[in-house]
Amino acid sequence: MAKAKTPSGRRPQTAQPAIAGSAVAADAPAPKKRTSIPQFASQVRAEGRKIVWPSRKETWITSVMVFLMVLIATVFFAIVDFGLTRLSQFVLALGQ
Repeated sequence: MAKAKTPSGRRPQTAQPAIAGSAVAADAPAPKKRTSIPQFASQVRAEGRKIVWPSRKETWITSVMVFLMVLIATVFFAIVDFGLTRLSQFVLALGQ
């Protein structure tokens, strides 16, 4: 069975198990670099510019679809609830 490939087409490198007594210093994570507040704010603004907001039409269509799915789920669960209620009443009536 073939392993899944990464988007670049190469297989991901797998970590080798550590051998007891060997040095693990090479696997230690590098210390994290701190970001200054102005640099952080700049990065936040840059990420904010990448956001693609849905149009009014897309928002309307999505809202209608959510409403329809809620309506369908409501009807489905009402029917199932009614059926299970009648079935349990029937089973309990048999015991009397």
